[in-house]
Amino acid sequence: MVHYAEGRPLGDLTLRTLAMPSDANAAGDIFGGWVMAQMDLACGIRAAERAKGRVVTAAVKEMSFAKPMKIGDTLCIYTHVDRVGRTSMVLKVEAWAQRYLSDLMEKVTHADFVMVALDGEGKPKAVPAES
Repeated sequence: MVHYAEGRPLGDLTLRTLAMPSDANAAGDIFGGWVMAQMDLACGIRAAERAKGRVVTAAVKEMSFAKPMKIGDTLCIYTHVDRVGRTSMVLKVEAWAQRYLSDLMEKVTHADFVMVALDGEGKPKAVPAES
């Protein structure tokens, strides 16, 4: 059973991946850019499902890292569609680390990602109503 250090994740588990040596610096800390890229992938998955089509990242609002990720930790990305506009949506995203060979989960970082729905020609299109 997983033990959450502080609170519980907001949203649905969207992506889960293992932090490998190639994702780390010489001290064994995982690059923040790698964590952010995984968060972006998760947002793309969730937003494309909601938009029923292609989406792109328009903005990431303020991100800071509360805890480090280490080699061997499992990165768990949780997403929640917070607001939907005409062509865009805001997703709340949290990155949690399940520590290597442990049941401890700690929140690494969080951010709001703004995603825009696109048509086949790459132009913004309306996000369909929820079905």
